[in-house]
Amino acid sequence: MKRLILFFILLPFFFNGFTQDNSRKKITLNEVMVQYLFYPNSVYGIRSMLDGQHYTTLEEASSIAKWNYKTGDKVSDLFRLSGFSDLKINKISDYEFSENEQKILVLGNKSPIYRRSFTADYYVFDLKSKIIVPVSQKMPIQLATLSPDGKLVAFVRENNIFISDLTSGDEKQITFDGEKNKIIYGAPDWVYEEEFEFNKALTWSSDSKKLAFMRFDEQNVPEFGMTMFKGLAPNLEKNALYPEHRVWKYPKAGDSNSIVAVQVFNVDNQVTTSCDVGNETNQYIPRIKWTNDPNYLAILRLNRLQNKLEILLSDAKDGISKAIYTEENKYYLDQTLFDYITFLSDNKHFIMVSEKSGFTHIYLYNLKGQEIKQITQGNFDVTDFYGYDEKNKVFYYQAAEISPLQRQVYSINLNGKDKKLLTPKNGTNIAEFSSTFEFFINDFSAANIPNIISLIDNKGVEIKILEQNEETNQLLKTYSFQPKEFFKFKTEQGNELNGWMIKPIDFDKNQKYPVLMTQYSGPNSQSATDDFQVGWEQVLANEGFIVVCVDGRGTAARGEEFRKMTYLQLGKYEIEDQIQTAKYLGTLPYVKKENITIWGWSFGGFMALLGVTKGADYFSAGIAVAPVTNWRYYDNIYTERFMRTPQENPAGYDNNSPINHVEKFKGKLLLVHGTADDNVHWQNSAEFVEAMVQKNKHFQTFYYTNRNHSIYGGKTRIHLYTMFLNFLLENN
Repeated sequence: MKRLILFFILLPFFFNGFTQDNSRKKITLNEVMVQYLFYPNSVYGIRSMLDGQHYTTLEEASSIAKWNYKTGDKVSDLFRLSGFSDLKINKISDYEFSENEQKILVLGNKSPIYRRSFTADYYVFDLKSKIIVPVSQKMPIQLATLSPDGKLVAFVRENNIFISDLTSGDEKQITFDGEKNKIIYGAPDWVYEEEFEFNKALTWSSDSKKLAFMRFDEQNVPEFGMTMFKGLAPNLEKNALYPEHRVWKYPKAGDSNSIVAVQVFNVDNQVTTSCDVGNETNQYIPRIKWTNDPNYLAILRLNRLQNKLEILLSDAKDGISKAIYTEENKYYLDQTLFDYITFLSDNKHFIMVSEKSGFTHIYLYNLKGQEIKQITQGNFDVTDFYGYDEKNKVFYYQAAEISPLQRQVYSINLNGKDKKLLTPKNGTNIAEFSSTFEFFINDFSAANIPNIISLIDNKGVEIKILEQNEETNQLLKTYSFQPKEFFKFKTEQGNELNGWMIKPIDFDKNQKYPVLMTQYSGPNSQSATDDFQVGWEQVLANEGFIVVCVDGRGTAARGEEFRKMTYLQLGKYEIEDQIQTAKYLGTLPYVKKENITIWGWSFGGFMALLGVTKGADYFSAGIAVAPVTNWRYYDNIYTERFMRTPQENPAGYDNNSPINHVEKFKGKLLLVHGTADDNVHWQNSAEFVEAMVQKNKHFQTFYYTNRNHSIYGGKTRIHLYTMFLNFLLENN
């Protein structure tokens, strides 16, 4: 379960010295959800070039431009769609260079499969000859990937892998038993894609002679089905009279997973070698990654409980593997750290990011698995690792060192000394470094300061502001936007929690106002952050509501014990802290403590239902969107990571699933779900509704035809949020 971004558009506005002016216009849902009136500008599709002196961007989905880091000036257009009239794409969705930068892979006409997977039309543009060719004569395809030398492209079609030779135009199929709902090559199955957060399961060796890929045998994985109706946006006309029944493999908590194998195809001799991943099939292979030696593939092996990680080095010639690193955790291992594993060019060392000290930090190891040095140290979390400059022996990373609410960018040398703060502004900084680490493009924002995109050198000196969104700033000066105010409070259990509050326009401390508590609360998430995120909460402030967000126990950037204390009991401590927030708000003189609503989406919807059941004495109403109502209904990788299996931990599953607490419900509830939600199935809400009915509990519910977990398409979003707003106005 990945945190859902609930259309909180980044709306640039500078609030310093802000005072309410009755001449300012009220912001409406239509302006946010339909017109995108306040949507900010940014710099898109950034790719650093090999020389480290230039970078490229995607311009208006139609061209790829080259820029100079030192000056921030545009050098040229490397590719323009308008130069080719016979392509099947009219917009560029994404692009990538071959490692030698002789070719550009361009894709368009993306059609989503699940959250990260899609099919598309792919083309390869030769920068020297200026010729563009389709990757295949039979498109769309998946996951087209250029070999480092730019001569070959591997891709997936209908669960099998193909290799296209760009010189001869020949296309060769290298796997043959791929079949829907049975065998998948080169792409993860549904649950791997969703919960290990990756899409591509194939990768070229550095010498372009070997293609490593994963094989998923999902034949023993239970199937889940859903009905697709005709609908209107899009219009599935073929389902007009007889709806379609879609079926896919979805392993719920405690159920069987795919058996995953790793194989290497040798381009020269056309031989496929199987890599040894052990005899245990009830395990996970969450990543494969080539080392800098093209003969050795790194394979990550994770046990079913997800508390033991091994890095295997596999010889591509014979598939023999050996474990070079093992890490165990008393809770579980954070899978978001797996992508940071970096093998150095000396073929003797690698970099790990680990929580083993109790906080997330960077470590250097040798290939025998021996720790050489802990690079970063302290009671704070490293929140992103940007890379290691091997030439100058400097690491670059992002951390929540100043505050868990904020993110700054740092450098530190190999000895763990000479640490430098490269982004001194308080707020959130997100960096994109050049290939040589001489420069980075920084996206900065703070709670009441809009996004500023800057070009900065590795000493922290700003070279140029690339985007300040001044036009949008000026526009928003005419609207009644309310500043976000941060606060802390201590719970009855002694835990200090961070939060923010947005007060209504024309706020009067002598009046009392209804409150909407917005939250997500899922493991390692954060909603109370010092960055610029503005959406429908501003509409609510214009309608006389106080909007509050508090991150409780289980959330990110406060060390391992804080974020993992919810282990085996998802929902228990999280709802305690939201109840504590409601009780705290009730002590404020300007809050109507009898009118506090809790709302959320996905895990946040799960929490909203717990709020109006287990916390019914403190919440007068709830809005729950696409909620988990019983952890037995959700997928096994996510659920077991935090809960173990239902067989091992039945009480943990049952004690905090809202469906088991409906008898406590009182007040008002709006329950919303999409009928085509492949992630949190509509089953969750359907069964919750039945439980409520059998307890004679009255509430409102609404379903959206053919809508997935994000609930969008056509006029769906404006309809959805209008329903939310009307519910709040009617019940407060």
